[in-house]
Amino acid sequence: MSSNFHTLELRVGNLDCEHDAAALKRSLEGFPGLESLQVYPRSAKVILTFDAHKTDEEAVRDKLEQAGFPPTKGLTMPEQPRPWRNPKVVLSVISGAFLLLGFVLSLSAAPAMATSALYVAAILIGGYYFGREALEELVFQREIGIELLMTVAAVAAAVMGQLGEAAMLVFLYSISEAVEGYTEEKTRSAVRALMELAPKTAWVRRDGREMEIPAEELQVGDVFIVRPGESIPTDGVILSGHTTMDESPVTGESAPVEKKPGDAVFAGGINGAGAIEARATKAFADNTISRIIQMVEEAQERKGASQRFIERFGRRYSPLVLLAGVLIAVAPPLLFGADWTTWITRAIVFIVAAAPCALVISIPITLVATLGAGARNGVLIKGGVYVEKLARVRVVALDKTGTITKGSPEVTATIPLDSSSIPEEGWLAVVAGVEARSEHPLARAIMRYARTQNISPVEVSDFQARSGAGAQAVWQGKRVYVGSPAWFEELGRSLDSIAETIRNLQDKGNTVILAGDEETLFGAIAIRDAVRENAAAAIAQLHQMGVRPVVMLTGDNERTAAAIAREVGVDAYYAELLPEDKVAKVRELSEKFGHVAMVGDGVNDAPALAEATVGVAMGAAGTDVALETADVALMADDLEKLVYALELARRNQRVIGQNLALSAIVIGALVIGAVSGAFTLPIAVLGHEISEFVVIASGLRMLRG
Repeated sequence: MSSNFHTLELRVGNLDCEHDAAALKRSLEGFPGLESLQVYPRSAKVILTFDAHKTDEEAVRDKLEQAGFPPTKGLTMPEQPRPWRNPKVVLSVISGAFLLLGFVLSLSAAPAMATSALYVAAILIGGYYFGREALEELVFQREIGIELLMTVAAVAAAVMGQLGEAAMLVFLYSISEAVEGYTEEKTRSAVRALMELAPKTAWVRRDGREMEIPAEELQVGDVFIVRPGESIPTDGVILSGHTTMDESPVTGESAPVEKKPGDAVFAGGINGAGAIEARATKAFADNTISRIIQMVEEAQERKGASQRFIERFGRRYSPLVLLAGVLIAVAPPLLFGADWTTWITRAIVFIVAAAPCALVISIPITLVATLGAGARNGVLIKGGVYVEKLARVRVVALDKTGTITKGSPEVTATIPLDSSSIPEEGWLAVVAGVEARSEHPLARAIMRYARTQNISPVEVSDFQARSGAGAQAVWQGKRVYVGSPAWFEELGRSLDSIAETIRNLQDKGNTVILAGDEETLFGAIAIRDAVRENAAAAIAQLHQMGVRPVVMLTGDNERTAAAIAREVGVDAYYAELLPEDKVAKVRELSEKFGHVAMVGDGVNDAPALAEATVGVAMGAAGTDVALETADVALMADDLEKLVYALELARRNQRVIGQNLALSAIVIGALVIGAVSGAFTLPIAVLGHEISEFVVIASGLRMLRG
């Protein structure tokens, strides 16, 4: 795209529903320089691309303000105005006041004309907003919506002389419309909480001095200072200082994490007792919190299959309700000579009773609340369709390295074999001296162990590495070797005396490293990729949920895979798999058992994640590739977050099922009552509005997470 084109992302007020989105798009039609426009009503956000030669940001903001969608400043979510400043609420209250006054006058000896005038005023004032919406939908979108059903019912009732009933219908429906914005605001609470985590300002060191700047101005490479108790303004790497960090806002992990120089910190993390200096690795707009917010907002706009079905159903259902209402009004009088007044009244009641408000709102409000609750707890689900798929998962495939295990080898045992020639700390110092020259992951594990044991590496010379075998060097004039048992056998050393020890260690999933010189074996070191502390507990919880089988997929050898599988309690394991083998295995599991969730690191396991019903990336905090690859991202290295995600998805489906059932039952009962003449218009209106509020309250239960 040409450098003349600028992209502007804004959050705007009064954007609460699809109708508002359509109105916003109409208001910007033909605006000079506007090239593209994306509207996200669930997030109250618009993304505009404009030609800087023809317009500028200030003009765009002014146009939105004039259109009734005022932009907010910075990273803030627009808030609904106080009720007494909300035009929809004010007009609804005035409508209610006229309705009440008209009702009181009707009980007195006041002229009927005065009562009728009050009722008409209540209808016109209360129906202004939804009546206008109904006409705009009909004219501009060629759609018959719920607002048109209510408008037709109110007008028909008024024409029939039922002014009081029409006024009550308008008042109650206008109140529900006015509350809609506050309901949307409630569903945005999770995103607003995320926005509030990131500080508005940051202390940086520039040109040799400290200064406070807006957090949005942080650039990659800036050195920022975070004092005890402050939030991290953007992603970075610690340069100096030791502290503990509460990263629960990002990962959902409640336990504080120790941080030292070289460790990564994430935007939104809360610093503990120590002051730190860190170098920014991401600009504010690209940091972890900003990415999470963006992903949650995009996910809320992605509709699940059930939501799309309900919306299609609503677009067809509302016209059918209007048609059925017309038939109810005219067919009995024309065909059977029935009373016109009776059947027109029943038709009006039917139109109100059959309006699908609760049915249409039951799914989106529950899904939005679910996605927000998940994000608040460190689980990013990329849309309603994946919530639905998660709820159907009955098989889980887990990658081993980095998922069941920590992904970094650790020394689990050191066994001296000839303490007479060299003491334990001595031979380990020799091993450390050799491995200090190596970049192999096992060598790094040995060096980490040596540091924790305060063992200083000895000085060696003539270091040589042998690929796939080990390394050698000269120490005190003797050549020493550190490597695999197979290499020592190649060197002509007999391992009969320690064969059983080696086998026992390997059966437990360890890689065995031997150390020795040309005459003596100093000792053996057992190294293993450590199993995550809660992996076995998480797998047990999956079993309790009815997820079975839980299988482990790994490229590691059979012996190591078997040991890890026994330890964590998976139902089956498959070892020595190449990436394409994992894809084939996921496909096989899907064909045999049904919906499969594949959990991996989101990078090496990308093909298998894509093949699964739901791909889940674990430990995605700060990892762009993992966030982009998977359908679900677990921000923490915590398998129990997978359990939480599955439970959240299943609970979402239960709540949606309950809401749909309630809506259908209420509509069915009201329709029967309307057609039979058992229900009056006020009863139909009350039943309709109460069911809508109940469904909204039920869906918002998901915000509790």
